[in-house]
Amino acid sequence: MNPVNRRRGIMNEDILRAMRTVPRHKFVPPRYVNQAYEDYALPIGYGQTISQPHLVAQMIQLLELQPGQKVLEIGTGSGYQAAILAELGYVQVYTIEIVPALAESAATRLQNLGYVNAHVKQGDGYYGWPEYAPFDATIVTAAPNHLPTPLAEQLVEGGRIVIPLGPPGPYQSLWKFVKKEGKFKAHNMGDVCFVPFTGSGIEGHQIEPRP
Repeated sequence: MNPVNRRRGIMNEDILRAMRTVPRHKFVPPRYVNQAYEDYALPIGYGQTISQPHLVAQMIQLLELQPGQKVLEIGTGSGYQAAILAELGYVQVYTIEIVPALAESAATRLQNLGYVNAHVKQGDGYYGWPEYAPFDATIVTAAPNHLPTPLAEQLVEGGRIVIPLGPPGPYQSLWKFVKKEGKFKAHNMGDVCFVPFTGSGIEGHQIEPRP
């Protein structure tokens, strides 16, 4: 049973349809298949998780996507969130995963499910994907301690970034940034819990957003 519905604040009908359509059980390890449709995160190996369905839907809703736009996802994982984005049917999805085995399996899974509008790259997501920039929206599924500069630079005017920020631990804050005239307006969307952002670019930075 899909735990995502309008009563929980997800009002976008395209997102609700995508959440009903994408088979989440195909994105979790076999031992967790019987928990695939519960509303909590599940481990997928390599210290990574697949986010709970309601949070996936909430973050995508915050992107305010429109037909024909390009979305950059940092942290492919098993490919579930990329599949939800691709299932919308009207955006191109570019997703980066730092763990080679996860990137390879996600690419195969998305291809087998027919999501030709989801493009997977193995690499350090801190630096974004300049070959396909600029992007209309960026969504990040691991928590750095600051907004990565390359991701900000690769966003169009009026673009949105949804990202958890904070130190490793049980709580971070989910932020939505909107780019206007080269600057970012920050909106704190509440507490969340994500795995830490990894990659060479993240080291040494200690910059926190201000509301």
